[in-house]
Amino acid sequence: MLWMYAKVFLVGGFICLLGQLLIIKTNITSSRILVLFVCIGAVLEGLGLYQPIIDWAGAGATVPIVGFGRSLAKGAIEAVREQGLLGVFTGGLTATSGGIAAAVVFAFIMALIFNSKTKKF
Repeated sequence: MLWMYAKVFLVGGFICLLGQLLIIKTNITSSRILVLFVCIGAVLEGLGLYQPIIDWAGAGATVPIVGFGRSLAKGAIEAVREQGLLGVFTGGLTATSGGIAAAVVFAFIMALIFNSKTKKF
């Protein structure tokens, strides 16, 4: 069990390390890095390369934003098999709707509890 925790930490930490290195070493904005990671997850799933990473690292590969891209692609692929071309548009959202809804609800709750402030540079 300890080895599984180590694998989760190593893979999840490596994904975060890549993001941090992109922020520090390049002029890419954090929002573009998020989009890049989602696209990487979708492409890896489309090529069938993401499942072996999940099998080895578990939540370390599914929890970061790359895993969200993978879920979008997996949902779209499954929906295309079942529904045809319409599945391209509906499958990803169907597969990730629970996570999206939770993010919206929890963001709303946090907005009610805390006061946001604009960053001053």
